[in-house]
Amino acid sequence: MILTGRKVMGGKAEGEALVSTEPVSFYGGVDPVTGCVTEPGHCCCGENITGKVFVFPTGKGSTVGSYVIYRMKKLGTAPAAIINVETEAILATGCVISDIPLVDMLDQNPVDTIKTGMYVKVDADDGKVEID
Repeated sequence: MILTGRKVMGGKAEGEALVSTEPVSFYGGVDPVTGCVTEPGHCCCGENITGKVFVFPTGKGSTVGSYVIYRMKKLGTAPAAIINVETEAILATGCVISDIPLVDMLDQNPVDTIKTGMYVKVDADDGKVEID
C-alpha cells in the first residue's frame, strides 16, 4: 500500500513503525539519551523510538523540543523518519535541523492505517509512504 502526502522535510528512510494515537512532546516526553518515551500515562510510555518510523498525530509542547530532536540525532537515538497527521512548527523545525524525513497530510490517516511493527518506507522527497 502506498500513501501520498506532503513533504515537510525531505529524505528517505525505512524501518519498523511505532504508532502513537496521542500527540508527542519531545521536551519532557522523550529521553534524548535513551530514545524512550517517558511521558507518564502516554500510550507509548516505555517504548523506544530509536531508528523507528515514528507515527503520531502531531507534536506538542515547548520550542525546546526542536533541540531535543537535534540532540537525539547527534546521539544516534532519533527516529529514522516521522509521519504525522498534521505537523506543527516545533516538530518541523526539529526535523529540518536534524535532517530527519518528515511527511504529513497523507491521503489516509496514518495513525489508523499503519500499525506498530509494520515495515514502512518513507520517501519524503516525493511525499510517499510505502507500507509492507
